[in-house]
Amino acid sequence: MVSHADIRALVQDAREDLTRLRHQLHQHPESAFEEVNTAALIRGELTRLGIPFEAGFAGGTGTVAHLAGGAPTQTIDAASSAKTNSKSIANSVAHSIALRADIDALPMPDESNTAWRSQIAGRAHACGHDGHTVMLLGAARVLANISKKFPLPNPVTFVFQPAEETGMGAARMIEDGALDGSRIGSAVKRVYGLHAWPSLEVGCVASRAGPMLASAYAFEVTINGRGGHAAWPHLAADPIMVAAAIVQALQTIVSREIDPLDAAVVTITAIHGGDAFNVIPPTVSMRGTTRALKNSVRDHVNARVTQICQSVAASLGASATVHFLPGTPATNNCPETFARFERVAKIALGNDKVQPLHNPVMGGEDFSHYGEVAPACFFALGQKRPHEHFPPLHHPAFDFNDDSITTGVEMFCHLALDNA
Repeated sequence: MVSHADIRALVQDAREDLTRLRHQLHQHPESAFEEVNTAALIRGELTRLGIPFEAGFAGGTGTVAHLAGGAPTQTIDAASSAKTNSKSIANSVAHSIALRADIDALPMPDESNTAWRSQIAGRAHACGHDGHTVMLLGAARVLANISKKFPLPNPVTFVFQPAEETGMGAARMIEDGALDGSRIGSAVKRVYGLHAWPSLEVGCVASRAGPMLASAYAFEVTINGRGGHAAWPHLAADPIMVAAAIVQALQTIVSREIDPLDAAVVTITAIHGGDAFNVIPPTVSMRGTTRALKNSVRDHVNARVTQICQSVAASLGASATVHFLPGTPATNNCPETFARFERVAKIALGNDKVQPLHNPVMGGEDFSHYGEVAPACFFALGQKRPHEHFPPLHHPAFDFNDDSITTGVEMFCHLALDNA
């Protein structure tokens, strides 16, 4: 069977091409569900490599590729099949290992000082998805080369997912059959994903069992008051004052209603209302987000946001409507799948390159949806050099560290080949 040295050599051979592709993607970022050129690049590379794929997932820009392998089994687990709302399919192929990359960019400016900075105004790969995409392409390239000499111990499914930043892409990929084998390949038995991690040193990876990232829900509030002249506030129902009261009241959810040992966040991120210094506007709009690590906490927080907005507005002579957008659950790593990741990472990279992630973080990731369908592990990929300050994710100066590409490709390959 292929050795670690063989894998590393194949990864190094691909490094220059992958770096070039990463720069190309960085120059041409596309936001959620608009990744047409990105999807074309991915499919062109898969075609060049001779790897079978299906296009058109999640509204068109999602792509799923597959390499055969593994010992045959007779049936797909009925419970797993039911979770994907797909029919139970009897077949004679082995369950596959899924590797996922998100492909979308952010609607923000690129202020990175590089020769490959974004050429698209108001769009930037400031979250590292360009790096994620080329690492998955790199893993597909290496594993395809290996499969020409040795049978892969597992079938491998490569999931190129749009719209992670909106939290809507993963669910649509699952609905369209990305994991159940109904359109290509076989049903998935384990799924892995990674993310660029600016606080972790390049060459290192980190993860943890259980909750790693929080649920993430966005909400919109419209406050309807009664407009009037700023000099006669008693004749109006001031929605700006109502908004201020709501902002303060919402902070009591976490500080007074949630167990201090549980994590939760309620943040108002935008308030819009009025356009004149002497006019009380009739309406104010607000936007915000909630985060939690437990489903029960999430449900309580979201319900109380609605109740508080409505009751505070009513008490001040106004009304409020609250709309929650589709969100993502908390990212929970399956303990057994995490243990596989940790074992494989120490063998592939060395013990000193596998760092503990002691605490979860309150950022969200729609990779969480895959973990509700199959045992999953999400892990962090280091970006910074020793003693270096690296821009955080979603910062306009963020640029994925090309030196981490080989580490990510190696990890994807070793996880796909693990059959212990």
